[in-house]
Amino acid sequence: MKTETKVQTETKARRTIDVIIPAYKPGKKFSRLLTMLEKQTYPIGKIIVMNTEEKFWNKNGYEGIPNLEVHHIRKEEFDHGGTRHRAVSCSGADVFLCMTDDAVPADNHLIENLMAGFDKRGPEGERPAMVYARQLPDRDCGYAEKYTRHFNYPDESRVKTKADLPELGIKTYFGSNVCCAYDREIYDRQGGFIRHTIFNEDMIFAGHAIQDGYGVVYQADARVIHSHNYGCMQQFHRNFDLAVSQADHPEIFKGVPSEGEGIRLVKRTALYLVKSGHPWLLPALVVKSGFKYLGYLLGKRYRKLPKKMVLWCSMNQNYWKKAENNL
Repeated sequence: MKTETKVQTETKARRTIDVIIPAYKPGKKFSRLLTMLEKQTYPIGKIIVMNTEEKFWNKNGYEGIPNLEVHHIRKEEFDHGGTRHRAVSCSGADVFLCMTDDAVPADNHLIENLMAGFDKRGPEGERPAMVYARQLPDRDCGYAEKYTRHFNYPDESRVKTKADLPELGIKTYFGSNVCCAYDREIYDRQGGFIRHTIFNEDMIFAGHAIQDGYGVVYQADARVIHSHNYGCMQQFHRNFDLAVSQADHPEIFKGVPSEGEGIRLVKRTALYLVKSGHPWLLPALVVKSGFKYLGYLLGKRYRKLPKKMVLWCSMNQNYWKKAENNL
């Protein structure tokens, strides 16, 4: 039994992993991220950084980080899917891990736990195409956002497959490149990330993979600290772009319920605020939820809107410069 365990451990250790991080004006959280990656129990190959605008990169700030590989691009070159795919082409590892520059591993076992997720299988033996981590709220996270983290990233792990669509709806395809590992063989077989997208490249990939018989693993014990305190307009712009990505990919999202999940989140958050002794935050929750829903509604119907209004609603101006035929 001990010999078998040793062989299994050695087999897992042979699977190599690189980390891919798009960066824009990286700050203290990025420095902590790199420090925590150095401390991981599972060995990491390259750390490939796709940095937007070389003038924002501190050339002397990250000396001594082993295997750090930095590629500088211009702001107008950045694309959520295309930039990450370009970084993947620089990796020869068996697995690559997409992270954002403000996601900090919560402990030294993040990589180890993510890699363990690839050993799981769906009910019909579905192999995981991707394994994504749990996101924990940062210290400055607001009460409502704390619950959102828990709602989207619960305590229990799960393998999601096509069989979960009736129960989970659009959450079946949910996965986040804030911290998500991909099997390179499956990634290449699926054609990789969509090269030009306003947002949501992770869910678009997950949707295609699940439809083709693969699984998506949520690994709850792989944890990163990541949260935002977005204002009303930031939520509006973000949800507009999210809905645009869904409108552009009906082959995945058409007929899959999504609005109900948002309503359920608002109801659960309201109950949490009351039970936790913060009922005065309910008006802000209602207002912010309204901005999110309005952004989502307009984004789903963006083709019917005037070009100037589309540009005003979106948080990603450069996308529309490359996609004028869509307007």
